[in-house]
Amino acid sequence: MSIIKYFTVNGDYITLGQFLKEESIISSGGQAKFYLEDNPVTLNGELENRRGKKLHIGDHLVVDGQEYEFR
Repeated sequence: MSIIKYFTVNGDYITLGQFLKEESIISSGGQAKFYLEDNPVTLNGELENRRGKKLHIGDHLVVDGQEYEFR
């Protein structure tokens, strides 16, 4: 069981692509599309592959086995 990491959203939301870059999962925004094609990501229990998907406070994301909760 993994430890949940908390991510603070500054503003109304952050996009999935911005989040992946912010957490150093990818090194540039252009890699988001390819990362999401090759690596399953779940948002609130549903598969998500849109790099522009808006992540809001209260969302729950799982990336590469790591759980994130947005605050």
